[in-house]
Amino acid sequence: MTAPTAGGPFVGLRQQLTAAAAAFADSPDTLAGILAGMVDDVDRALAVPLEIFPVCHHSPASALAMVRRLREKQPRVIYLELCEDLQPLLGELGNCRLPVAVQAFASELDGHPSEWGPLSVVAPITEASAEYQAIVYALETPGVELVLVDRSTDHVFQWLPRAPEAQPDGALQMGAEGGRPGDDAALHGDAVGVEIGDLRPGFAELEAYLLHHGKVRHWSEWWDQYVEQPLAEADHDTYRQVMVLIGSLFRRLRPTRPERLDRDEDRERYMWTRMREHLAASGVDPGHCLYVCGAFHAASQVEQFGLASDAPAYEISPRTGTRWRYGLIPSSHSAIETQFGLAPGSVSIAAATWTKALKRSGLVPYRLDGQRGTRARARGRGGRGAAAPATGLTDRLSGFLAAPPELTGLDEAELRGWCVDIVRLARRNGYLASTADAIAVYETSILLAGLRNRTRPTPYDFADAAVTCIEKDVVPGRRDVRRLCEILLGGDRVGQVGYEALPPLARDVLERLRPLGLDLEKRTVQRALLDLHADSRLAPCSDLLWILRYLLPHDAIRPIMGERRLGRRSIQESWDVALGRHQRSLIELGYEGVTVEQVLEQRLRRAVRGSQATAAGALAAIEDAIRLLDSPRLVDELGARAVELLAAERTVDDAPNVLRRIRRLLAHYRATATALPTWCEAFVAAGYTHYCTLLPSAFVDEQAGVRQVGAMLGFLFSMENLALSLGCDRTQLELAVAQAHPEAPAKVALHWTARHQLGLLPLAELRARCAELLANPLVVPIFPQYLSGFVQALDPVPGLASFVVELMSTAFAQLPDPILLPWLPTLITTLREHGSELVPLLIREAARTFPGALPALDTWVPPWATTTPAPAPPVVSAGPVVGLLTDHPESVDAIATLLGCANPWRRHDELGRTEVAALLTQHPDTAVAVADLLPAGSRTSRQG
Repeated sequence: MTAPTAGGPFVGLRQQLTAAAAAFADSPDTLAGILAGMVDDVDRALAVPLEIFPVCHHSPASALAMVRRLREKQPRVIYLELCEDLQPLLGELGNCRLPVAVQAFASELDGHPSEWGPLSVVAPITEASAEYQAIVYALETPGVELVLVDRSTDHVFQWLPRAPEAQPDGALQMGAEGGRPGDDAALHGDAVGVEIGDLRPGFAELEAYLLHHGKVRHWSEWWDQYVEQPLAEADHDTYRQVMVLIGSLFRRLRPTRPERLDRDEDRERYMWTRMREHLAASGVDPGHCLYVCGAFHAASQVEQFGLASDAPAYEISPRTGTRWRYGLIPSSHSAIETQFGLAPGSVSIAAATWTKALKRSGLVPYRLDGQRGTRARARGRGGRGAAAPATGLTDRLSGFLAAPPELTGLDEAELRGWCVDIVRLARRNGYLASTADAIAVYETSILLAGLRNRTRPTPYDFADAAVTCIEKDVVPGRRDVRRLCEILLGGDRVGQVGYEALPPLARDVLERLRPLGLDLEKRTVQRALLDLHADSRLAPCSDLLWILRYLLPHDAIRPIMGERRLGRRSIQESWDVALGRHQRSLIELGYEGVTVEQVLEQRLRRAVRGSQATAAGALAAIEDAIRLLDSPRLVDELGARAVELLAAERTVDDAPNVLRRIRRLLAHYRATATALPTWCEAFVAAGYTHYCTLLPSAFVDEQAGVRQVGAMLGFLFSMENLALSLGCDRTQLELAVAQAHPEAPAKVALHWTARHQLGLLPLAELRARCAELLANPLVVPIFPQYLSGFVQALDPVPGLASFVVELMSTAFAQLPDPILLPWLPTLITTLREHGSELVPLLIREAARTFPGALPALDTWVPPWATTTPAPAPPVVSAGPVVGLLTDHPESVDAIATLLGCANPWRRHDELGRTEVAALLTQHPDTAVAVADLLPAGSRTSRQG
């Protein structure tokens, strides 16, 4: 690292700062070291033969200084602080409308923690930035080489800490301080932002001090007032010295050895290593080169700084096996502000300042030929001259720091135009604004500027004045006055990636949707009407729209009319299409595959192969594969995985979803196929065995809810016939129910219904048990929980609907009001929580049971209140078996004693049913006719 000279042009400034520290500081040695070190950093940075050009990202002052320096020096090589693997993308900027962002994306990680994925790095580019001017100059000027020297995107994540709680830097949430939530603010997603030339203090105390004494609210406003405006017209030497000084100040005020500073220093070692390698390989004179970096890095103190350093070579680690994909995505002013924590509207104000400065100075910026959204670039001088002659380094800092700010007068025409336009815009958005409000905004802007020690109102003063004078208690529309000011001062400009710069998948989508007749590059929402019966060419468009509906955000492709379910397709559809507004999402699909069908297939496979995959999720993936792809091969693969997932599950949390989805799939196959697929049969058989195994523990497990247990019983009972035909054993279900001993009231009710369905608990006994519950005053308060279990039982045992209606009616009829009224709220909330989808079945059954007219209710008798006649004893036929049992009744008597039966025996030769025999004897015609229909052998046997 080059040491600063003892003398040099900054001797006087160093002495002045040291004397000021001794006079005003409590600890002069510390402050003197900081101030003198800042001057040393400026001296060292400007002494390097390779010219360092310090910048601040999205700074009009930096962009203006860059244009002036490029036209003056016309360098042959430009070293730019940007990830080196992004360089191939820069040639596509001519096909885009700025602002856009170059992006590196990786979904399959190799060498990085899997929980970080997917990884994304973006570097936004606007016209009012020094980096863009340098890029365009290098691309448009023959013989100029552009070299990106910053670490690769893979190293961005390599250098992050590997702690489990660590997350990639820059993944800011939407709506954080300094950002504005919304569609345009989310254009970068949660990508890591590459901070090209980012410059802001590291100490919160310093920032708070500057904002307080500068009488501003946000760092962007302070920077505009105290750096942007003074440096807009500064010469090159003054600009460089001031920017390096500011970068050195913020660098020296950072905490001692913070983790991020270590990474920044590694970046600086990386960049100087790459520049030395290129200079050695190309042999170019460093005087013909320009190094564009952030002011923070221009004041670097690493040992590899400069070209004459004798420090050991910096070892650059190899990249991991992660496969990165690159592309351009649309950006916006609000997305840049959100990602980098800038004040809302600051990038729009910077763009307006850039345009105004160009008109005032007459500078012609560099623009790519054919750049969308810009005017044709005026050609510069034909040839490229030699490097600007080296001149002696002079002290410009002392004069700049000592000189008072230039007092520019009030631009009345500009401020008047702002006031008139904001009133017009406010009235258009529902505000009751008038000419008096325009006058008030004008005067308040001047007043605020005076209170803040400004000679002229800034856009921030104007916005504050407009909010004060126009905004009332309620915002009448979607935009408040501050947002209207941002629109007025430049708006949230949104970039767009041109067709030629899109990945193959995005271009394929646009081509396949061309029959719709829409301009899909527009950011507006467009309506597409598809009559699939009249125009068969639209059928592929419909298939593609449904796939995009699955892959893209919900508001990118939205169906208005039409549906696509299992076995059902609409003949007419209506869609709201906003692909232009969601271009970033469409571009990122291109990083995953060549066609949307391939991307969908990959996502479905990942959904069932991930560590969090469940059987219900696999069934959902199967439904999507049938609806969207119609690929039997993929469905069989996903189905086999669903069987594996179901057999491996140890909980029953997803039992309701599994039951609902497998029922839907079985109904689909039974309606459209001649036989069930192999995976479907295997799933039913595995599910029957699996749920029989888990049923006893689920009945007593507190973590398993009543819905889950009811869904398990629904699976077992509704698919019992299919499971038994596939080789399952019903004894397993009977044993599972017998082994269950629930204690929770709802699960007890479910257990009773399961036993009833298996024939182990007659309806009369079930009714008697419920009557005992209602008669027990200790049980009555929790009786709604029993009702909840019976309601859940309507799914596995729908025949109990009439019994549940009877049970609830009996409870309402028998219980007195002091007992009934307190548990009514509990009953309602319990049914809403545990059986909301089954209550309609209960209501339909009640509608069939109760009378339909109010007068009939007075004479109506409940069907369960009528006396049911005792069943007639069965007719015992004569025969050898009956004779054997009646002649030797000992074994049968023993069984009857165990069963509690005490009916007397009747011998087989005794006449029974004498009334019936007499009737048949008196009227034999019917018996004779029946006998004639029977074969002769049957008549003989029966007569015998």
